[in-house]
Amino acid sequence: MKTTISKKGQITVPKACRDRLGRRPGTVLDFEAVGGKLVGSKRVSEDVFRKWRGKGRLPGALGVDAYLARVRG
Repeated sequence: MKTTISKKGQITVPKACRDRLGRRPGTVLDFEAVGGKLVGSKRVSEDVFRKWRGKGRLPGALGVDAYLARVRG
């Protein structure tokens, strides 16, 4: 497939490529030059849950097992 770089330095990724790779509007791509070729890859987003892990607090300063035993009856 072929595309042309615009005066502004923009390119259009051909629809067949976008469909085959599952790229949608808003997908962020990283580009790098590798061995004289331009390589674009989807940016891996950070884990959205990572910043919340370990932030929760159980009521009454109970341990996990004690809390589960209490709420389960």
